[in-house]
Amino acid sequence: MPTHVPAEAHGDELGALLAFLEAQRGGLRRSVLGLTDEQATRKPSASELSLAGLIKHVAEVEQGWVETAQEKPHSIERDMDTWHLSFQLEGDETVASTLAFWDEVARKTEEFVRALPDLNVTFPLPEAPWYPPNAVQSMRWLLLHLIEETARHAGHADVIRESLDGKTAFTLVDEERAAQG
Repeated sequence: MPTHVPAEAHGDELGALLAFLEAQRGGLRRSVLGLTDEQATRKPSASELSLAGLIKHVAEVEQGWVETAQEKPHSIERDMDTWHLSFQLEGDETVASTLAFWDEVARKTEEFVRALPDLNVTFPLPEAPWYPPNAVQSMRWLLLHLIEETARHAGHADVIRESLDGKTAFTLVDEERAAQG
């Protein structure tokens, strides 16, 4: 969803990366603006994606990547049998609770990367067929990857939201601004 990240808002490379990540998070957050939980869990296309599911997925993925970078075990373990659960609300989960969870993940992400000496700090990538053995990446890569992941799903959210009620990203930006006064 469209946002403008003014240059003066960030000041340096780390600030810019965090500002662009937050701008993409904002697109996903706005996608559920004014919707009920029932509306946000609808799947109006051939895809299995819902707005609530996208938000939950992106929050879990961000948390997982930061835990990987910190070389900590993942708080939420997913495998091929449970991967689909990252795309749907379960039990007493709501859009509000999922957004609150994501806000906490975002806070921890920023706290972690701001405490680093620089963005060249590296961490080992998880073992996976798509990564070379013993691969490492920088924190800069991590932030760019989170921006990419969030932006990809913000685009999905645009299509889903427009399919639900015809509201476009531009309409939702205007509604959010009006609500903020």
